[in-house]
Amino acid sequence: MEYLEKRAELLKAIAHPIRLCILDCLINQKKCNVTRMMKVLGKPQSTISQHLAKLRMNGIVEGKRKGLEVTYKILDDDVVKIVKLLLKGKNFD
Repeated sequence: MEYLEKRAELLKAIAHPIRLCILDCLINQKKCNVTRMMKVLGKPQSTISQHLAKLRMNGIVEGKRKGLEVTYKILDDDVVKIVKLLLKGKNFD
């Protein structure tokens, strides 16, 4: 049951249109910074940062700082498979 609860939490964490779009961007770009995500999504930095925080808290993405820039990437291969399945045939980039 614990495994199923963890999987359900993973699904909850990605179950938002903006987070799905962020993940799609990260899948297509392999790595991406907030500035690029803002351009792709047309959303302010604060919105992107809130959603990235949720994804980070759930171990889905990680950010690597290089100077002033933080580049994000997906850590969980299962998330990549799920998002690709959900967005099959769609590209928001």
